[in-house]
Amino acid sequence: MATTTQKKTDSTPRNNRRASGARLTDEQNAERGFSASQALSDNLQKVLVDLLELASQGKQAHWNVVGKNFRDTHVQLDEIIDAARGFSDTVAERMRALHAVPDGRSDTVAEQTTLPEFPHGEVLTTDVIDLITERLEATIGTCRDVHDDVDEEDPTSADILHEILETLEQYAWMVSAENRTPR
Repeated sequence: MATTTQKKTDSTPRNNRRASGARLTDEQNAERGFSASQALSDNLQKVLVDLLELASQGKQAHWNVVGKNFRDTHVQLDEIIDAARGFSDTVAERMRALHAVPDGRSDTVAEQTTLPEFPHGEVLTTDVIDLITERLEATIGTCRDVHDDVDEEDPTSADILHEILETLEQYAWMVSAENRTPR
């Protein structure tokens, strides 16, 4: 069987897929009730991709962390991963309840996340602490950036953001404290 090679352009992802992001369901398929505007859908999608990426990067860190205080860091990463996964499911299901279509495909997440790429290979516990704190804070920043617009259109979705913020801000404090010294 002959194969052809397609020339890759700068705008084409490496795997030739196009990420499309969240969208709304067709009007004729929508159940009755409140439907999200495109802006609300887009804002919840921003939170969704950062939560999915946080969980993924947390697992990368979990598998490759080495050094002093390994076990505590390893266990704490699993707690963060579980929270991010649970919150991503809650956000995606809220989007569906509002007749929006969440997009959690890997290409979409990679294209839309605000989180920087996590380093490859083994990473010292002290570095993992700083890297995960940075990613928690980026996810928190996304939630805070969209919060007021979400709250204006749908206070129920904003309540979900409140829970995410409360939990992730606590994790950011607890994780970052590992590398802090008293002032």
